[in-house]
Parts: sequence; structure tokens; C-alpha cells
Amino acid sequence: MSSPVSAAYARLTEVCPDLAVTELGPGEPAPRGGGWVGAAELAAGGPGLDTFLAWDEDQILRDEGKPARPDVVATFGLHRYGWAACLLITLPWFLERRVPRLPATAVSYDRTAGRMAVRVDSFACLPGDPAAALPGAFVVAGEEALRAEVRAAVAEHLEPVLAGFGPRMRRRGRALWGMATDEVVEGLWHVGGLLGDEARAVRELEQLLPGATRPYVGAAAFRVLPGPAGEPLPTRDRASCCMYYTLRPEDTCTTCPRTCDDERIAKLTAAAAA
Repeated sequence: MSSPVSAAYARLTEVCPDLAVTELGPGEPAPRGGGWVGAAELAAGGPGLDTFLAWDEDQILRDEGKPARPDVVATFGLHRYGWAACLLITLPWFLERRVPRLPATAVSYDRTAGRMAVRVDSFACLPGDPAAALPGAFVVAGEEALRAEVRAAVAEHLEPVLAGFGPRMRRRGRALWGMATDEVVEGLWHVGGLLGDEARAVRELEQLLPGATRPYVGAAAFRVLPGPAGEPLPTRDRASCCMYYTLRPEDTCTTCPRTCDDERIAKLTAAAAA
């Protein structure tokens, strides 16, 4: 099954081999069993979410040698799902200027095999797009209207998922949407870099999330720090914390609000040298 966003999903798998996207045809059932879980099951917050988070719990214990608090496990689980799910919407926009609508009922995820299955029934696009005449197309006036479609499509998908995870994470409202903001930005920023188009990804994300775009929290928040030789070191300020510090207090992310600029410079310089 192919759709107007199939090429973008193929490019995603090329640069992220651990994330393969399959599109479902009309009437084709969503995969179930094995490691598959529907996004709607995660949103329901019941046994499907329990099983999903058990994988994170086991992985943390295996990799870190100690258990994590239940809210930290849930935070890891939401991050790993949200990062991938946001790319289902943001990457077709970035590459093709097409924005699929993917409610939670349209997405399934097999985290054990790095697979997602999606059903694309409708999408937004710009005037003049050859796909504008296809069934399910919704033509918007211009680039800002298309950015609004991106924000709306991500919110439509994530809102029920955040509601399912929220009680497990002991987070509500603004804190959850801060995390959603970070998944939107950091996923496309990373993949843009893999595609050799990081600078454009940064520009596009700054326009997508300039601030005051509720329910999202804050802006894309990119900035540049000076390296030891005056070289530019790009970073950003996350709106949320991934809670990794609860496992390794000495090893915070370079974009973490807990990481000061001097430490960021040291980490970024070391990464560049490696």
C-alpha cells in the first residue's frame, strides 16, 4: 500500500533502519500479537500500556543494573513512542510538504522490532501539489496554514496518548505538552541531520514552534554556544526532563535544563572530537 507520504516513510527507514513504517490498505486490519500495540491501547492506559512499559522496565534494569521508579519507566516509554510517532507527521511535512492525519486509532507500534503500521486516510497539502487531486487531500492556503496542520495533527495523535501515560508519570497538562514539544523538535532535528539537512530542519522547526502555539510549551529553543576555538556548537533548551538523571546523575543530556552551558560546551566538543 502506498500513499502520498510513502516516499517520506521510505526515507525515514533509510536513515533510521530501526524504524520501519508499513502503510495499511483499506480494510486491512492493524497488526496485533507479538510485540505490536495500538496507540489507542496506550491511550486507554490499561493492560496494553502495562505490557508496553514492562519492556522499558526490563531494559532499564538490564542496561543500568538497577530498577527505575515507575514514573521514570513511564517517561522513558512515552519518549520512545512519542519520538517515533511525531516523525510520522513531521517528516512528510519536511520532505514533501504533506501532513497526514493520524489519530491514535490509525497507528500501531512494535517496539521490539522497530516497526510502525499506519493507516493514512487524509492529508493536508499546498496548492499546486500534484497530490491535491487525490482522495483524502485537504488543500490549505500556504506555508503557515500547513504548519498549523502539523501542530494540529500531532496534537490530535498525542493528546489521548498523553492522557494514558500521564497518571503513570505523575505529570499533567503543561509538563506533558512540554515533553511533546521536545519530541517534535528533537526527532526532526536528528533526522534532518541524518539527511544532511540539519540547518533547514532547525529553520523549519523555529517557524513551526515559535512559542505561544498551545498546547505546545515554549519554542523550538535552538541556540548556538561558542566552542573553545570560537566554533559554533548548536544546542537547544528542552522544555522537559527525560528523567535519566535519576539513574545516572552525572550523565545529563546536552539539551537538558539541568545542564549548564559550560558542561554543554564540554560535552559537545568531546562529541565533535569523537
